[in-house]
Amino acid sequence: MGLPGSGKSTVGRRVARRLGRPFLDFDSEIERREGKSIAQLFSESGETGFRALELALTVELSKSNGMILAPGGGWTTIPGATALLRPPARMIYLRVKAEVAIGRILRGRRIRPLLQTADPLETLRKLLAEREAGYLEADHVIDVEVVKSQHLIATIARLALT
Repeated sequence: MGLPGSGKSTVGRRVARRLGRPFLDFDSEIERREGKSIAQLFSESGETGFRALELALTVELSKSNGMILAPGGGWTTIPGATALLRPPARMIYLRVKAEVAIGRILRGRRIRPLLQTADPLETLRKLLAEREAGYLEADHVIDVEVVKSQHLIATIARLALT
């Protein structure tokens, strides 16, 4: 779990490959199922409608085991979402400063709907302030800015197995 731009999808995919487990990115799966982009879903249904889709996916995944998941950045704001996966899931917060995350996001192929504002960095800072309490409920917190990529993957893989 973590902010947009923290590396959830990239790291999750690599950890899953390393462990030989299935990987699921919430945003990609919701886009696939709905046949619409996240931006379209936000535009049509708002954040509340999108969070309902995330919650429905979480309920479905609560019946699965052994997957590596990359929930959206706002997933922890959904009441009861984390409890649906615990146990056995282990939550790992990929902590990153808003300034680092926004740089990664702006280099990416698309801007998240909640960051399509006049000042995306300030918006991301506000999102972090609102969401960090939920992120800190994770079983483990890793400062991804200070850990090299391969060490990060190895650390998370080890934590996933304990």
